Amino acid sequence: MNTRLTRTLTSVTFGLAMLCGLAFIGTGITHLLDDGDICVQSEFWRNAALAPGGLPVGKGVEAYSSAARLCQHSPSAGQRAADLGIELPWLLFSALALLLFSRLLEGVVKQGPFTETVARRLSVLGWFVAVGTPLTGLVTGWSQSWLVDSMAPIVGSGPTVSGPLVLVLAGLAAVVMGRIMREGVRMREDLEGTI
Repeated sequence: MNTRLTRTLTSVTFGLAMLCGLAFIGTGITHLLDDGDICVQSEFWRNAALAPGGLPVGKGVEAYSSAARLCQHSPSAGQRAADLGIELPWLLFSALALLLFSRLLEGVVKQGPFTETVARRLSVLGWFVAVGTPLTGLVTGWSQSWLVDSMAPIVGSGPTVSGPLVLVLAGLAAVVMGRIMREGVRMREDLEGTI
């Protein structure tokens, strides 16, 4: 399936993977060299009522806050690490997922869509997305929760998961499709061997 669209998509996907990788490296370096304030948003006060007269609202309307933004002047090394833990995991996850997808498309271009290589690469991509999404979300959520707790101890911290967990379903679907493709390849090879 060596079409122009597939070749272009392979190149674009590889380019996006490299771009996410560079963003990962650049963000890490700039955060390590930065000595400014660190800010984090907390939804602990999500349903807290705002002070009367705080917002110009109509009669019978109550205003509630949606989030609080906390900023730390002269943050500690742990707070800087937690700040990196909020931003870097999703960049790394995106770079690796796009790289695996690019390799999948490369296999389609070189050997065709219904081969053992493509089925294996689809399964690897599926497992990476299915397992990597909650792990990345856990690292990000816990980093944010810990950073909020280090700035406002009354909030409390605990393991939370953030991010689009619906990707787990997409990953599991890719694993199942990889299995189906692998069985199809084996059946085709058996048929070719009997003819």
